Amino acid sequence: MIRALIFDFDGLILETEGPIFRAWQEIFASHGVDLTLETWGAVIGTSDHTPPAVMLEQRLGKSLDHASLNAQQKARESELIAMQAVRPGVEQYLKDARRLGLKIGLASSSSCRWVVGHLERLGLHAYFDVICARDDVRQTKPDPELYVRALQALEVSGEEAIAIEDSPNGVLAAKRAGLYCVAVPNELTQRLPLDHADLRIQSLEAMPLEALLAHFERLHSP
Repeated sequence: MIRALIFDFDGLILETEGPIFRAWQEIFASHGVDLTLETWGAVIGTSDHTPPAVMLEQRLGKSLDHASLNAQQKARESELIAMQAVRPGVEQYLKDARRLGLKIGLASSSSCRWVVGHLERLGLHAYFDVICARDDVRQTKPDPELYVRALQALEVSGEEAIAIEDSPNGVLAAKRAGLYCVAVPNELTQRLPLDHADLRIQSLEAMPLEALLAHFERLHSP
């Protein structure tokens, strides 16, 4: 029986991944370098990767001012994220989970400050019983540690929780922690491999929470 939902944040609740990618893509282009989605795919959903400024240096074969590049990227990223709304169906899932008595967790490779700041701005922070971020673990996704920590804090087992993710790294982390995982790709991750997910849906609006729970119960009934 499902007792909890555990959400990813970036790209699932709020479309931050596209703005982050586009901001870096613009900076790479200003140096005459093409930053492709295939290259960026390894970065999505984890904090364990080569910093983009270093990637650009490697492509150019010369040193760059990292502080200046990062400041430029952050400013542009903030502009783009400010234009984003909560992804379709997310708030309804949170409301329905509360109504059904499910525990609600969040497991993110981003910092706690980043996640909580955006959740408070969006009016969603109060829905979450547990938030596990990169500050809380030694390894981020695709390592399962974030999900293991979230399960422990929620006091449920992997068999009693559903993970909702948008990226290959996130899906792998959830599966390695023993959760049933639903992939809900965004514009950026829809072209990335999500084969390890148990279920893939276009958006949370496409399958209401009670329909998802019924689907899960059918799959796991004797």
